Parts: sequence; C-alpha cells; structure tokens
Amino acid sequence: MRKKIVAGNWKMNLTVQEGLQLSAEIADFVKNNPLEKLNGNPAVIMFTPFTHVYSVSDSVKGLKGLSTGAQNCHTEEKGAFTGETSVSMIKSAGALNVLVGHSERRAYFGETNEVLARKVKAAMDAGLTPMYCCGEVLEERNASNHFEVVKEQLEKGLFWLSAEEFAKVVIAYEPVWAIGTGVTASPGQAQEMHAYIRGLIKDKYNNEVAENTSILYGGSCNAKNAAELFANKDVDGGLIGGASLKAEDFCTIIQSF
Repeated sequence: MRKKIVAGNWKMNLTVQEGLQLSAEIADFVKNNPLEKLNGNPAVIMFTPFTHVYSVSDSVKGLKGLSTGAQNCHTEEKGAFTGETSVSMIKSAGALNVLVGHSERRAYFGETNEVLARKVKAAMDAGLTPMYCCGEVLEERNASNHFEVVKEQLEKGLFWLSAEEFAKVVIAYEPVWAIGTGVTASPGQAQEMHAYIRGLIKDKYNNEVAENTSILYGGSCNAKNAAELFANKDVDGGLIGGASLKAEDFCTIIQSF
C-alpha cells in the first residue's frame, strides 16, 4: 500500500518565529488527531526555508508521521559554493526530506533535468527522501505536449535509478499553469496525468514499484478542493503551497482523504 502524503511548501515565506508558530499549531493538531487514526493514515511534511529547518524539526521531534524537509539542496557535499546548502547540512538540521526540481527552481534558477538527477543522487546518498517535481507550463499543455514534457523530466531526472533506489522516491506532479494562479487542474486532468506517470513507472520498472510509488498533486490544491482531488485513485496526496501557510487550511487538507 503506497503512502498518502500531505506536504506543505512554505517557499520564501515566514520568519523563523512565524514558522515556529505555524509548526506548533500543526503539531497540536497532530497530537489531538493522531495521523494513524485519520483516513488514509497520511504522512505530513513541512518543507521550510533553510533558516527554519533546525528549529522546526526540533519542535516536532517525536510526533509520529510529522517530519520536515528542505526546499532545495546542492549537488556537491562540500566546497566553495557560497550561499548553497549541502544534503549533509540539511540532514544534520533534522530534516528527512528534500524537494528536487520544483517548477520555480527550474524556471527562475535554470535547473535542468541533468542537474536535478545529480541532486537526487546527493539526497539519496545522504539518506534523505527526495520529492521529485515534474510538470508542464501552459504553452506545453495548450500544444498537447504535456505528456512528453513530463516523460522527459522523469526519464532524465529519475529513471537512471535502480528499482530499489526508485522505491525511495516520492513524485509531485505540478501543472505549472495552476501554481499560484488560483486555477486548479480538474480532478480528471489530475487523475489522467497521475495515471500516465504511474504507467511510465510500470513500463520502466514493474507493476509493484509503480503501485507503491506515491504521486502527489501540486497545483493550487486547497482546503476546498483537496478531498475531490484526493479521491482519484492515482492521486496520493498534495504538495501544498499557499494553503500550507494557514494551519486551519493545512489541517483540513490533512483530513481530506
């Protein structure tokens, strides 16, 4: 049975103090509503800014099913890379997860599939779980190239992994045209792409690996539409942006399975 996951991507928001307040509210919810007793037994991840990882990780230590992650990592373990953060630094701060290939990293920082493959390797070598993001922009969807775009992102970024290694990866599908726009892919569009991704995994590896891979939806998922999106058989949760900054909304999403 593949894992259900609700992940909050705080992006470049919240001071450390504000982040600790938010994590405390989420932690209180989890204490009062043990995740293993909720529908779907979801895991919850908070992807915080680098400055917050240690303090937020420490504040939720010991809460079953609740963990933290970094929003990015460097490909190298150490060196003269001013301003960058290595996977060992992330792990030492208490995080268990790291985002790789978020659409904003691809668009604003020019990260290629080849660079992202190296980040995946670095994360896995450090024992972190990479959450690999893939998805198309509006022009690619309008040109009906969205399947090919996602296929290339997966082939170059992940499909060099062995089946054993791939089993440790989580995938987040991001229709880039739906991020921060208020436009959400319809449940049918989300299911179509998630099923397509699962089919690619089956073709590359096998049915068991495909059926055990968690694939999250990441495109303007919120407290109002999460339940409808999560009801799709191939949608295993969400990578939540803006709605993850409000404890009430985020906790509603956690209960949406």
